Amino acid sequence: MDGHTHRRHGSRHRSWCCTFNAPPPSPENPHLSQHYRTNNNNSKTKLGPQKPDSLSKLTTSISVPNSPQSSKSELSLVGRMDPRRILSPGRVSPIDHTDSLEEDRHSSHATPSAAAVDSLPRSRSRSFRAKIESPDTHSSLDPSRVEGEIGGAYDVRLNLKRKNGGVMVLELSSSVLASNSEVFAGLIAGSAGKKMYRIEVPEVENLGVFKETIELMFEEDIAKRLVKIGVNRAIDILEVSAGIMFRRGVSSCLKYLEAVPWTEEEEEKLRSLFTRFKFDEATSRDMLARLHSQQSTGTLQNLARHLVSSITTCSDATARNELKSLVKGLLCKSSVYEKEQPDINKEDFYAVCQSCMSELHNLFEEASDAIPHERMTRKEMGKPLIARISKQVDNINFLLEILLDRQMAEEFVDLWVNQGNLLKLHERASPMVRYELSRVSAILFIAMGTRKLHCCSEARSGLLQAWFGPMLLDFGWLQRCRKGLDMKALEEAMGQTLLTLPLKQQYVLFMEWFRCFSRNGSECPNLSKAFQIWWRRSFLRGSETHAVESR
Repeated sequence: MDGHTHRRHGSRHRSWCCTFNAPPPSPENPHLSQHYRTNNNNSKTKLGPQKPDSLSKLTTSISVPNSPQSSKSELSLVGRMDPRRILSPGRVSPIDHTDSLEEDRHSSHATPSAAAVDSLPRSRSRSFRAKIESPDTHSSLDPSRVEGEIGGAYDVRLNLKRKNGGVMVLELSSSVLASNSEVFAGLIAGSAGKKMYRIEVPEVENLGVFKETIELMFEEDIAKRLVKIGVNRAIDILEVSAGIMFRRGVSSCLKYLEAVPWTEEEEEKLRSLFTRFKFDEATSRDMLARLHSQQSTGTLQNLARHLVSSITTCSDATARNELKSLVKGLLCKSSVYEKEQPDINKEDFYAVCQSCMSELHNLFEEASDAIPHERMTRKEMGKPLIARISKQVDNINFLLEILLDRQMAEEFVDLWVNQGNLLKLHERASPMVRYELSRVSAILFIAMGTRKLHCCSEARSGLLQAWFGPMLLDFGWLQRCRKGLDMKALEEAMGQTLLTLPLKQQYVLFMEWFRCFSRNGSECPNLSKAFQIWWRRSFLRGSETHAVESR
């Protein structure tokens, strides 16, 4: 017998490096390494001819109930779970290197009762683990006792099948399952009298979420568990709880979600969930109040006018600029809130525009008065005149940009063309003040030249006849005080807008530009490219057309 034992050990040594006295600990097969070390220490008294199946019991991979025995199917069922993390029947938890091997020796011969795809946290309910834990934590687990508990308290085999092929099997208590879920209670009642209830749930979206929802049935304080899970996972659990009519879970999820902030993605998930499920009104009232506004369209329009009016009268420049960016992002159709754009009242916006222009007119009257320039820049007990004029121009451009985005700016062109008094005051005002008016004209020229503003021929002609000359005079000051204005885009847009007029009107305006540019050079916009196009259209192509008509 000693010779046989010696031969057996010799054959094992050839499986690893010859310098090892025993097989090295293997994370993939801890049973094999532990078994060998135990037998090696007692080889003189206990080792004898081993039965082939005794070793196979220690190294057999854990199988899933009701699952195929092929290695490929076992891999798909276990999923991401490392074999080292399966400690005992139905229990999945982080492994302790020093304690797990001892525990595996007691549990290796027991039949596993559940296989999980996702690892579970340590803080598990005792009711959920009763079938796998011994009352005395220091005693070994009796396999026959486990089998007895499965046939008694754990009498439901819940088979979860994922849409894309995964499977999870849970063995649970029918009393807990029926007392928490109306759906499962009906299924169990319909199969009364059986020792083992088998329930299959097909087309599960997320096995891990379904498993966590079942675990909450064994929790006394669900709210504490939800705090650890987080908002996004709690929404998924709420959906499963509503589907299986787990009312205690639904109520706890709704109370938790109502008390915490949401991201926009989480809010969208909740909106979608509330369209597919109908919850108890008393429980979901607070949630619905956060998701849906009861304001009417008229209230939203009045609110938009109030916001815009507040911005135009704001005295703090920093706060005004911040609020402009905020409100423009909310009201413009190109913003991230485009799907839920409230309609705005065009008349309200034009009323605010008219108010700003009236204030601008009064300021230019003050600027054009026969007062020495040193005293003109300040008003008694007020801000500098230049700052007040710039503020009103900023307000007008702010409103104009919203109207352009909403495609409501056609009437603004007529409003700006009819500012005859401002044109007269422009002639009398100082260059360092009057260029502010050309900032408004520049926004209109750029919108027309880039095809964002569509006006009739009379409106375009009136705008250029009224404000083209002042723009030529103020271009140098606009270059020095751009205030966010793209001068290259302005030059290109002015030329393109001129080319939309009849050729006879183009002739008058291009001649005016030519004279101004020859005198002032870079202080005047460079419209050479548009001038060449006008020349070619007026003379070269015109003569070709005349020749064709003659033939």
